[in-house]
Amino acid sequence: MAYDLEEQEQLATFKAWWAKYGNLVLTGATVVLLAIAAWNGWRWYERREAAAASAIYAELGTALEANNAAKVKELAGSLIQAHGRTVHAAMAALHVARINHDAADFAAARTQLQWVIDKSGHDEFALVARVRLAGVLLDEKNYDEALKVLAGEVPAAHQTAFADRRGDVLLAQGKAADARAAWQQALDKADAQHPLRQLIQLKLDAVPAPAVS
Repeated sequence: MAYDLEEQEQLATFKAWWAKYGNLVLTGATVVLLAIAAWNGWRWYERREAAAASAIYAELGTALEANNAAKVKELAGSLIQAHGRTVHAAMAALHVARINHDAADFAAARTQLQWVIDKSGHDEFALVARVRLAGVLLDEKNYDEALKVLAGEVPAAHQTAFADRRGDVLLAQGKAADARAAWQQALDKADAQHPLRQLIQLKLDAVPAPAVS
């Protein structure tokens, strides 16, 4: 096929440009395609892992309803080992921590709760685990450590639970006035429908207000 002079000049210009930048273009295109493939592969893996974790968690739910603590622990262990980054693993660890706490196995409960805080990768569940861990430490009379677990800024949605637990620890330390202040803060942060509101009010009513001098 014959080209006119202008087309020949354009073709020569393109050939020169391609000789200079062709490898770079091909490399860039390959990187983009690989990135797309990797992203799609990761999404497929996440969906597959979530489905597998969900199936195990459904079994765990059945075991919970049957009060089969041994089975719950077994299934939770499988979830944490095989699907530790899923939300199901975090929820399973919280269930096992409660079972261990109710059985007065505080060391095991602490281990599960600490895993949720440090390893689960789910901040909402980590906040729940911190409140529960402080409760375990309270039962162990490790008051200073419990207060450390509750220290620091927390999202507004969790401030009531944190302040309430802080009040529990402070009262156990014999600091009634500080406990009352913590519970008042918890009540102030709670809206009218908060599930802890009535309990916090009962605690406040049970602790005498400081005498007015």
